[in-house]
Amino acid sequence: MLWFIFAFLAAFFDSAKGVFSKKSVKNIDEYVVSWASRFFTLLFLSTAFLFIEIPEMGDRYLIALLIGGSINAVTTVLVIKALKYSDLSVVAPIATFTPLFLLITSPLITGEIPTIFGLLGVFLIVFGSYMLNIKKRGDGYIAPFKALLRERGALLMLVVAFLWSITSNIDKIGIQNSSPVFWAISVNAYVTLILFPVALFRLRKLKSPFASGKLFQGLKTLVPIGIVAALMLVCQMTAISMALVVYVISIKRISAVISVLFGYLIFKEKNIKERLIGSAIMIVGVLFITLLG
Repeated sequence: MLWFIFAFLAAFFDSAKGVFSKKSVKNIDEYVVSWASRFFTLLFLSTAFLFIEIPEMGDRYLIALLIGGSINAVTTVLVIKALKYSDLSVVAPIATFTPLFLLITSPLITGEIPTIFGLLGVFLIVFGSYMLNIKKRGDGYIAPFKALLRERGALLMLVVAFLWSITSNIDKIGIQNSSPVFWAISVNAYVTLILFPVALFRLRKLKSPFASGKLFQGLKTLVPIGIVAALMLVCQMTAISMALVVYVISIKRISAVISVLFGYLIFKEKNIKERLIGSAIMIVGVLFITLLG
């Protein structure tokens, strides 16, 4: 059961990353936070080169990096924007829509057809998202869905969840043509490179903590993102080396519930009961899709 501990730690660090990101984006431009999150993650992940060898790259490594890295650059910015516009306890559970989108993309890409358990999982994820705004039901039965779609952050995370359903397949190709840790380092390096000119432009245009000379203040909120993100990846890769990927990722989805609790305890977000129940139902839906579907 050691793999379970590492998978749970991956979920915890993933939630912590959301907390630090939301704190940072309050005072720092979202594009700068996006670049910094990847840069500091790369910085800490690169220490892995002290313990691993550079693997032999396969023929599809470069194309996977170009496509997967470019999409990840987009999702990195969208996640930070989502945290800027909406509560953490609303944004985090939406990430569980990724398996739902996989049921749509997989038949198109691989020809795989979902089972009855997969379809039941879809229903639970949709029902869980309904529960996130159940208090709006007094305005009509579809009001909770309307309230969710009016949340700018929730809409952005829906886009991210869909894009993640694509990059999950690309990540598999990248890992097969290199190694898990090296692939994680490669993607972070590529995204850091892409976002650097954008972040530099924003720094010059806006009065950010960096532009005004308050370097330490900015680093104090940005460095922790890289630390917890690196720890999350290390724990996730360690767990994957001990158990099936589907089991590890399913446990990692517990981060949705942890994030809701963090939203309440740290940011004093409201409607915690409904969001906690909703996120828990969505996780059960994910389990149905990944373990039984």
